[in-house]
Amino acid sequence: MANEEDDPVVQEIDVYLAKSLAEKLYLFQYPVRPASMTYDDIPHLSAKIKPKQQKVELEMAIDTLNPNYCHSKGEQIALNVDGACADESSTYSSKLMDKQTFCSSQSTSNTARYAAALYRQGELHLTPLHGILQLRPSFSYLDKADAKHREREAANEAGDSSQDEAEEDVKQITVRFSRPESEQARQRRVQSYEFLQKKHAEEPWVHLHYYGLRDSRSEHERQYLLCQGSSGVENTELVKSPSEYLMMLMPPSPEEEKDKPVAPSNVLSMAQLRTLPLADQIKILMKNVKVMPFANLMSLLGPSIDSVAVLRGIQKVAMLVQGNWVVKSDILYPKDSSSPHSGVPAEVLCRGRDFVMWKFTQSRWVVRKEVAAVTKLCTEDVKDFLEHMAVVRINKGWEFILPYDGEFIRKHPDVVQRQHMLWTGIQAKLEKVYNLVKESLPKKPDGQSGPAALLSGDQRVQVAKSKAQQNHALLERELQRRKEQMQASSVLPGVRIKEEPMSEEGEEEEDRDAEEDEEPMDTSLGGSLHNRLANGLPSGRATGGDSFNGHPPPGCASTPVARELRAFVEATFQRQFVLTLSELKRLFNLHLASLPPGHTLFSGISDRMLQDTVLAAGCKQILVPFPPQTAASPDEQKVFALWESGDMSDQLS
Repeated sequence: MANEEDDPVVQEIDVYLAKSLAEKLYLFQYPVRPASMTYDDIPHLSAKIKPKQQKVELEMAIDTLNPNYCHSKGEQIALNVDGACADESSTYSSKLMDKQTFCSSQSTSNTARYAAALYRQGELHLTPLHGILQLRPSFSYLDKADAKHREREAANEAGDSSQDEAEEDVKQITVRFSRPESEQARQRRVQSYEFLQKKHAEEPWVHLHYYGLRDSRSEHERQYLLCQGSSGVENTELVKSPSEYLMMLMPPSPEEEKDKPVAPSNVLSMAQLRTLPLADQIKILMKNVKVMPFANLMSLLGPSIDSVAVLRGIQKVAMLVQGNWVVKSDILYPKDSSSPHSGVPAEVLCRGRDFVMWKFTQSRWVVRKEVAAVTKLCTEDVKDFLEHMAVVRINKGWEFILPYDGEFIRKHPDVVQRQHMLWTGIQAKLEKVYNLVKESLPKKPDGQSGPAALLSGDQRVQVAKSKAQQNHALLERELQRRKEQMQASSVLPGVRIKEEPMSEEGEEEEDRDAEEDEEPMDTSLGGSLHNRLANGLPSGRATGGDSFNGHPPPGCASTPVARELRAFVEATFQRQFVLTLSELKRLFNLHLASLPPGHTLFSGISDRMLQDTVLAAGCKQILVPFPPQTAASPDEQKVFALWESGDMSDQLS
């Protein structure tokens, strides 16, 4: 305690880990110079590097005007290196030693413990070093001078021997053929010093451009030493749990690691699992378990894990089926794998397993022969699909292995809505691949077949209350509108408003809307309540009905939902000028699937609200004469076109 009082904490500094230059930052250690002279003041003539060897060569100018520089010595060195005649290949073109070469060597092979620090505005930013290089003067010019000297001596000897007229004797030459090299001899040759030196010499130099300390480019690159995301996105490695921090301070010795029993390669203990990132933990658990409720997944991950992060991670590796999470097909069958039974490629297996999962989103029972007839896969492959997520019942078929999880559906409606959009896209893809007839498909592709007995009394009351509130809001708006009309007629009794003629289709549509608005409030629960829940959603949201789900009328464009919907409609019709209502709804579902959970558009958009927004965005409905026996659905018969785009062509429309 006495020592702590003598050494109080003066200041706490936030530490950030910057990674922008983590794989590119080198520390150069120059030779010692006087304090009054810095290497940045010396012109750098050229620089080059060999990245694989982490070898650098710098050419720096020598101040020949310095009084300490010996001109006679510089001229002598240049003469020894280049000779009397100077050309383009000369090392010293000025016939004076005016530059010096520095060559690097690695000071340490392990740079994981070193980092460059930058302190700014009370924050300490650390960037890991990729290499530490010590620069030393290179005397390769002396080797070049020796080579020149030997060449001159050889030339002199050749000149003397040419004066002799004596004819040389003919010499016998022996030709030898090398033996085939054995594997051991080849390994010795590859590990030899001569071979390594030759291999290092073959690596090409990469020429660099040097920027000084005060250059604008250097100042720009120096900004990368600061952590770009101070919100903590890049600093997750600095946030450690107490056990992880203790492990970093006192790592286990190699002897202790050797004493641990070796587990099979396909077995991972919970202690080892919790050392992995959260995304890898979720992926490994789902890959091994195949089907799991969300509550069980949270209990396995531990109480300290954030449920929002788990929800974000589980949607990347699993799909929601009857309120439970089933691992995605591409996790079990990677891209380059194939069936062990039939050799079918992974793409076909994933498509067949997705069909089985999709069938379980509509019913708790699936018949194996029906799946095999549609997917055209062998019995063993189909049985593997079903064993992942179902149990066989004699004389009934295969039943989904887990009960319907209504609690998760009730707590996370935004996740359920997003999964519903994904299943809609998967259904459309399966219809094209397997040529499924739409008339034979259920009207609600993601509806759960859970019986009414699965709904508790509280759930029935909540559904009734929500429906009563929706009807009550519609009746209140209608009553207010009629009161305003009565007040207007009483104030201006002699004024009549001229009404523009409407098409027969518009009159019929308005009459239908008036009948729906005048419909009395109904809070009763029909016998088909269990069929009106799709993954826990009311039927108005699951099927895209005409209820507004608590939103104001479509005319109120000031609401965030109306603005978001209009922005989507305008952007869509700018890309595709003519769309059917069916195609527009499909694009809208894909748009919803790309939005983050909790977005305002997840609260529910009716068909009527979507059509009114299309008309308000400068589009018009085109009456296309379909034949009486057409197979097109009502949504496919409604065609909308962009009528006003804000350009010169609007005058011709």
